[in-house]
Amino acid sequence: MSQPVRILYFAWLRERVGTAEEALALPEGVGTVAALIDWLRARGPGFAAAFAPGGSVRCAVNQDFATPQTTLAPGDEIAFFPPVTGG
Repeated sequence: MSQPVRILYFAWLRERVGTAEEALALPEGVGTVAALIDWLRARGPGFAAAFAPGGSVRCAVNQDFATPQTTLAPGDEIAFFPPVTGG
């Protein structure tokens, strides 16, 4: 069995999905941030709301900003958070 990824949810994302973090094995065929978001969206209404198409969710993989094309590997830490505004 492969090492699970650790997924962190911050701010309003945490409220919508109902947890601050979880560990899970990457499902078959989920190898990029975009594929993970698609898979998460299908997990239920809270996830669908958090990851609605056209929404503004940022992602970091292993504490580096990630794009939808960023590849994922077992053991990665994946964080989802709203855009940060400066002041």
